[in-house]
Amino acid sequence: MKLEELKKLNAEEIQVRLEEAQVEMENLRIQHSTRQLDNPLRMRSLRREIARMRTILTERNRGLRK
Repeated sequence: MKLEELKKLNAEEIQVRLEEAQVEMENLRIQHSTRQLDNPLRMRSLRREIARMRTILTERNRGLRK
């Protein structure tokens, strides 16, 4: 999900998507450890997506972003 799309969501929607992404990341890590991961680049993109969501939530909590 792109940054502009995330900015349009409210905090609750971002939190739900963040939790879903964290569950997916956990599953990807398990697949990676058992060498069953089809697309290893998905881990990188998902990790960055999680970071974007956390950044937006932190900025909103600190009042830096509306």
